[in-house]
Amino acid sequence: MGRLDKYRKLPVFKKADEILELAEIIVEAIKEDEKKEHFAREILSNAMLIGAKIAGEEGGSLYSLRMQNAVIIKLAIQDMLNAVICTEMFDINEEEYVDLMRDKVEEFRLEFVEWIRGFDKTIDIPDNWAIRYDTSTPEQEKLEELMFDEDKIDNIFLKTLMVTI
Repeated sequence: MGRLDKYRKLPVFKKADEILELAEIIVEAIKEDEKKEHFAREILSNAMLIGAKIAGEEGGSLYSLRMQNAVIIKLAIQDMLNAVICTEMFDINEEEYVDLMRDKVEEFRLEFVEWIRGFDKTIDIPDNWAIRYDTSTPEQEKLEELMFDEDKIDNIFLKTLMVTI
């Protein structure tokens, strides 16, 4: 396993793999129904997105981008779980699969929280969308000044590059 594959060792990525494996089993178990294709696509596409976003996260280090992807991961987990729950509600899947997926999602959530707590908040630049930074605060004004200081921005990118190497 090369240095580019180090994300595969992360507990959160391992849990994402377990979720994908269970999602594949659940999709296979869905009874033939006109809704099967829709739910299968929803479950699998979201389960695959989780691991892909974690892998992508480990390649970068800007805090705001990492948190943006963390939100995407959270939404993918929720959408996938909702689709699994719907298959049981429409009586095209077994309740046991829903319970198994809920348990896996909870295991993932615990690893996910631990993982995002490790993100370095000091490695960041403002993105002008005012999501992470309140544009009306003195802190934001300082950050906006930073945006136009090429030396400081270059230092942040160098620090980011060093973290990823």
